[in-house]
Formats: sequence, C-alpha cells, structure tokens
Amino acid sequence: MQFRFFLLLLLSAQVAAETHFTPIKVPDHSYTGGWHYYVGGGIASFDCNGDNLPELYATGGASSATLLRNTSILGGELSFRADTAPELAIVGLTGAYPLDIDSDGELDLVLLSTGKNQLMRGLGDCEFSPFEKLGLSQEAKWSTSFSATWEPEKALPTLAVGNYVDRNDPTGPFGTCDSNILYRPIANNYNSPIMLEPGFCALSMLFSDWSRQAKPELRISNDRHYYVKGGAEQLWRMGEIPSLYKESDGWHRHQLWGMGIASRDITGDGFPDVYLSSMGDQRLQIQDTPGHPTFTDVPFDWGTSAHRPHTGEDGRPSTGWHTAFGDVNNDGLDDIFVAKGNVEQMPGSAMQDPNSLLLATAPQRWTEIANEAGVASFHRSRGAALVDLNNDGLLDLAVNNRRELLQVWQNTSANTGKWLSVSLRQPGINTQAVGAWIELKTQATQTTQAREITVGGGHGGGNSGPEHFGVGDAEYVNVRVIWPDGKATSWRKFATDQDVTINR
Repeated sequence: MQFRFFLLLLLSAQVAAETHFTPIKVPDHSYTGGWHYYVGGGIASFDCNGDNLPELYATGGASSATLLRNTSILGGELSFRADTAPELAIVGLTGAYPLDIDSDGELDLVLLSTGKNQLMRGLGDCEFSPFEKLGLSQEAKWSTSFSATWEPEKALPTLAVGNYVDRNDPTGPFGTCDSNILYRPIANNYNSPIMLEPGFCALSMLFSDWSRQAKPELRISNDRHYYVKGGAEQLWRMGEIPSLYKESDGWHRHQLWGMGIASRDITGDGFPDVYLSSMGDQRLQIQDTPGHPTFTDVPFDWGTSAHRPHTGEDGRPSTGWHTAFGDVNNDGLDDIFVAKGNVEQMPGSAMQDPNSLLLATAPQRWTEIANEAGVASFHRSRGAALVDLNNDGLLDLAVNNRRELLQVWQNTSANTGKWLSVSLRQPGINTQAVGAWIELKTQATQTTQAREITVGGGHGGGNSGPEHFGVGDAEYVNVRVIWPDGKATSWRKFATDQDVTINR
C-alpha cells in the first residue's frame, strides 16, 4: 500500500511538472473601488468579431470596463489590444455575461451594475448599442449574479438577476439582503419582474437541467456573511409560479459563504455535479441519487477542498471566488480552477491567498498544482475565464484582480492529450442552443463525457464559445447532441484535434 501511494505521488508530480502556464503581457486593467466593489469583478469571454478568437471584456468597478480584442495568431502566442468603444467604457460594472438575446446570430451582453443593469445588443465587429424595445423594467440595485435560459416556446430568454445588500435599508448591511428578480418574456417583450424571495445576498446563480428532464431550474449560491439567520443555498423550480425546493423534496440544506458555482458531470453518470467556491472552503458536491435534488459533499480525501493557501506563510482559511471546470492537459479528466483573494481586510481569512489549480490525477482524485503550473498569483482575484484563447486546443487563463492588474496566462503545457472543440448552432430562437447537452464517447474506453450548455455560474462573468473536451490518446470520438427540446441527433464520428460545428 505504501509503495502504491508513493508511485501515485511520483506520477502526480510528473503530470504537474508538464502542466505549465506562461504569463502574457496585456493592456493594463484592474477592478477597483470601495466596499460596493468588494464583490464582483467578472470577465466575459466571447468572440465578437467572428474570427474564432474570443475577446475578453473585463468589468472595472469604480474604473472603466475594458474590452481586450484578441489579436493572437491562431495556434500561436497570445496577444490582445485594448479596443473599448464608448458604449462599453462603463464605470460601475460588477459583472458581464454574453448571450444572443434576440437570436440574430450576434452575441449580446448583459451588464450588471451597482446602479441600473444594461442589456447591450451586439452589432458585429465588437460594436454594441443598448437594447431599446425589450420593455425590461429595472430599478437601481446592487446586482452581483446572473443566469439565463430559454423556456419552451419563448422568443426571448428568461433572465435571472441576483442582488446583494439593499443599500436603501437603513438597518443594513447585515440582514438586509435584497430580493432577486426573474424576468420572463411575453412575445417579444418582458413581463413585469417576478420577485424571488427570500433573497440571501446572491453571489452566483445558474440555470441547469440538473435532473436531465429538459426542465432548467435555478440554483443560487448565497453569501452567509450577510444573511445572518435562516439563509441557505437555494434551488428554485421554474413552474408558473417559481417555488423553492425543500428538505421534504430531498433538497439538502447547505450553508456557506457562497461565491461561485461551476457545473460538470465529473462522476460519469450523465448528471451534472457542482463545485462551489466559498470563504473558508470550496465544496465539490455530487448527485448521490441522480435525478433527485440530493447534492452531497464529497469526501475530504478527493483533494478538492482547497480550504487554505497551498503556498506562502499565511495559514488562515482561503476565500474562493470564480471557479471553473476544464481539462488543462487534455487527459479526459476535468480539472478545477479557483480564483482566490481576501474580500478586503478580513482578519480571519488569508491575506496572501494564491489561486488554486486542482489537477485531476485519477477519477475522484485531485492535486494542487497552481504553484508548479505558474498561476498561483497572490493578488486579490475575482472573476476569471478558463478558455482556449488562441484555438490551439489548450485552455488558457485570464483573471481579473481587485486593485491589481488583470493577468493572462497562455497554456504551454507539454505532452498533453488530444482534444475536440464543439460548437452548436440552431436556426430560429436560441441560436447558441443554451440548454442542450453534448455527449462525447471515446471508443477505446467507452467512457462518456456529458456537457450542458449554460449561461451563468462562476463569479461575475461567463463564457460563450466552443465546448472544449480533452480526450487523452483517442484518435476518434463519437458525439451526439440532445437539443434543448429533448430531441437527439444520431452519434457521429469525429477525428480529434480539431474544431467542429454541429448545426441543427
């Protein structure tokens, strides 16, 4: 047993040594401001000019937001230039999420703010203008999370906005969390907003078809620091009148200082599990009864808690923000990135709190490699994007930092596996097929990766683009799509190490 454990350590060290990220110089940008900007600081990653290279739009808090146009050579070294049109040079933003709201084929932006949120229509070539005729009634809130989905037979997406502390309540901030808001469309406009109450200071939310019944429902991760009593994580049914899942439904009551949500099927049962970032620990939760709302924390020895700094001399608990799954070495196992950093001067939490990169070394086993991989920044990180920025089949990394410069790393790992990048397109409404599932099967092992197309999660930002699959040494894979209405394609065989687009 001791020899086997030692051998596993040697193999993990070898894999970690081959996983490396190289810092790239990019135009200066940082997320700044007082206590209204302790949270937020998201990044939107999306291709806004059609060249198959994703741009980065970073929120700035009290500073202006910045659009970094991707000028990289396909498959070559990363490069960006600042190209922020006046319409996007906005002060006061906390979050940014790309999606095609009006289904015209151009990605739009939902922008969260400490004032009124904004919907920006994509015009092509990274130009935007405000939507003017959607009838979205908005008050000035402190918005900190967002998710979207398409409900059946709707021309526009259903939008969920999570709000933080109600700054108009004189008894605040503790115990004064604002209500969250659901916007449902009627024809080509939005109806009066629906209040999702109680609200417990939402910092991340995600529509997900977690039960695989073609019924997206809304999960909300809340900040325990402000909800004081009675608060917890939430899962909302999207009936005619939305309602909360209760313990009598099988929902387990979870309380944490929730910051971010990432969703991925990591057990191989076809149902999505979740990784929750938090102040104090990070929690990987699996569906222990697939199709039922019983998400259970995995054992500590899976190596995913990332609860304290893994390098440096500060031993106090970590504070996690944006989190994302992604296979950084293309071995067919999902790794986990967590952006970390003290809220501001929280004395009970680590001040020197490096980001985490948890590498999957075997099913149900992860090991921390951020320091060896070169991404263990000690800045107070917030939003992030773990995406392939130069279309070379390796996931790169961008991180927005509070009062420090934004950082971008190119994945320059050696001896990586093969990959497949999959984009979905469907005619009519919901052009990006939000709510669809991609299933990818490797022929040799007969293992299947299941991936849901979602909008939301993370912290303050999201990605719209191809779904990246690492597949190990597989030369060919089989892929099928289950479209948002539940109709499935036949299995199709694809050679690996390429981008593919599947049109409905």
